[in-house]
Amino acid sequence: MIRRILDVIAPRQCQICNNRLAIDEELICAACNMHLPRTLYSANAYDNPMARLFWGQIPVERAAAWFFYESHSEASKMIYKLKYGDHPEYGYLIGQFLAEDFQCDGFFDDIDAIVPIPISRKRKWSRGYNQSEHIAKGIAVVTGLPVRTDIVKRNSFIASQTHMNWWQRHGNVENAFTLKKAELARDKHLLIVDDVITTGSTILSCSKEICRAGNVKISVATIGFAGKS
Repeated sequence: MIRRILDVIAPRQCQICNNRLAIDEELICAACNMHLPRTLYSANAYDNPMARLFWGQIPVERAAAWFFYESHSEASKMIYKLKYGDHPEYGYLIGQFLAEDFQCDGFFDDIDAIVPIPISRKRKWSRGYNQSEHIAKGIAVVTGLPVRTDIVKRNSFIASQTHMNWWQRHGNVENAFTLKKAELARDKHLLIVDDVITTGSTILSCSKEICRAGNVKISVATIGFAGKS
């Protein structure tokens, strides 16, 4: 009843098409959800274009993104608002959508914990939150997996990678992370979570640092993949 009253006073809008949401819809409408450019990588999570970014570099088990990301596309609005629009709750909801899709393919089988990519203290202070943590918490609601933010930390602020090329991105995140509690990662299968993956440099740097703990298996889940099918 409260939701119905609020929807009359301040109707909720789909974050893709801006149409009014139905009472049982969250964040995006059923039509936009149906037409979302899903990668479907969770069905073949070891051998796909995203997973191949990590082959031979980290002990990757699975990797998948929810949808193909294109800058300024309709679907990318959600990620932009999550990161820069002071809407951490979007990450929580998107994490649930992602997990519900991936769970059908057994993507989370034998994973021990979720590790959101950490951001620097300065970036978290300016933004007010870490968007990857909220995505991870949304995934946790569906899967029941614990979220660990105490395994690895981000070092001092690194420049934004938005307009960098492949080589600049990899150099920009070199030594960007520090392993905090190796005992929490050792002998574990960890799911690394981030918002968008482009070259994979940030996730690679973070995962390599975590793998220093010993006998670690890595899987990766993101909202968007800025690559081609």
